[in-house]
Amino acid sequence: MPARAADHIRQNLEQAILTGSYVDGLRLDELRLAEQFEVSRTPIREALQMLAATGLVDLIPRRGAFVRHPSFVELVEMFEVMAELECLCGRLAARRLTDTHLVDLKAAESGCVSALEVGDTDAYYRANERFHNLLYQASGNGFLTGEANRLHKRLQPFRRLQLRVRGRMVQSMDEHKAILLALEAGDAETTGRLLRDHVAIQGEKFHDLMAGFHGQSLGQSLGQSLGQSLGQPLGEPEEKPEDPLNGRPVNRVAGQAG
Repeated sequence: MPARAADHIRQNLEQAILTGSYVDGLRLDELRLAEQFEVSRTPIREALQMLAATGLVDLIPRRGAFVRHPSFVELVEMFEVMAELECLCGRLAARRLTDTHLVDLKAAESGCVSALEVGDTDAYYRANERFHNLLYQASGNGFLTGEANRLHKRLQPFRRLQLRVRGRMVQSMDEHKAILLALEAGDAETTGRLLRDHVAIQGEKFHDLMAGFHGQSLGQSLGQSLGQSLGQPLGEPEEKPEDPLNGRPVNRVAGQAG
């Protein structure tokens, strides 16, 4: 139960950060958040630790947890490195793939198909994450697998968010099918190229979404750009961000309604 509560809280806080509801530098008060979510402080701490692992929260000893919005340059650089790591994983996996790996990858792909059919972006992301993690393992290189998993975790919030862009899930699914065909054929170069393009496209989607918003914070840019991509109306940012849980404006300490 605590793990599920922590995941739920992490998801809500992550959404608030990425859409700009929680601004850069906002202090996340454990006690107030615990009251807000009606839980103990333990799942709040677990959620904050998960957010810290993705770089969206800074945990500062004796001061607390603070919202951190990565810069545009940092995001682009991380996606560039992720694309090359996935390319190398794919090239090695094409040469070292076992029957068990292939069965597991196809099962993960089936999960993506099921999620796509009902339009469930969260379920698609979970199946997609399993697909990529299995591919890292299939590379047969433990060090590479660890590095790919670490950066994948850092990019989780952004890879999850970009799946909500209209048409991206269908595009991602088509890319997965081509990757699997190349893997089955043992074509290392094609597998690597397809995986590099697969991840690079994710980064380019964000670049396209955020173009023209360079003067704003990351949260505002992502929130407004995502709203445009989903066809949602855009409003003027308010002085105080709105609490995503109760719709009331919050002060510089998260969970404190104004």
